[in-house]
Amino acid sequence: MRKEVKILALIGVVVVVAAVLGARYYRESVQGVRRGGGGATDSTLVRPDSPTLGPADAPVTVVEFLDPECESCGAFHPNVKRILKEYDGKVRLVIRYMPFHPNSALAASVTEAAGEQGKYWEMQDLLFRRQPEWGEIHGHGGHAAPPPRREPPAVLFERYAAELGLDVERVRAAVAQNRYASKVERDRRDGQSLGVTKTPTFFVNGRLLARFSQQDLRALIEEELRK
Repeated sequence: MRKEVKILALIGVVVVVAAVLGARYYRESVQGVRRGGGGATDSTLVRPDSPTLGPADAPVTVVEFLDPECESCGAFHPNVKRILKEYDGKVRLVIRYMPFHPNSALAASVTEAAGEQGKYWEMQDLLFRRQPEWGEIHGHGGHAAPPPRREPPAVLFERYAAELGLDVERVRAAVAQNRYASKVERDRRDGQSLGVTKTPTFFVNGRLLARFSQQDLRALIEEELRK
């Protein structure tokens, strides 16, 4: 009987230790997502070279998988910037690429090349604002061809770079060397592994935004801030 009591006591200790370690692991994993570092899941959401806007120690990290050529991404972009301004210091935005359209990868590479010269966010804003000039028109169901574009996207992108005061030759070289092709492709694979099937797709502290709307994004941010 005494031996059985000892065995039961030992089992109890093991269970308690396992529970404590499990709780600690879960807590650290969640904190890792909020910080943007550590953890297998978090490394898929946030890569060390992912463009970020906002303080690294912000309590909420919003990860957006976007396509520069996606009309919904362009339309929603001002809302994202507005939310960042409202929650200044409390929210960090992380950009990931999910190229679904013909010119998406090129546009992402141009944005990254602009980032080399300190104009990443300016180029992103400009590409979304001028999207009708260079992007394919989607949503016509294949029944009608999009209107003809007067100039190729690559030419327009170099013009945008000049408008921003960038060294166009440096931008051209980065694109020609496919300097960011592997980064864009890695983001695409990460998105696939996370179940991203459309853009924009948002994760708030690692939680998928189930319904795409400004109200739901704000609600999820508020919920995370209350924790």
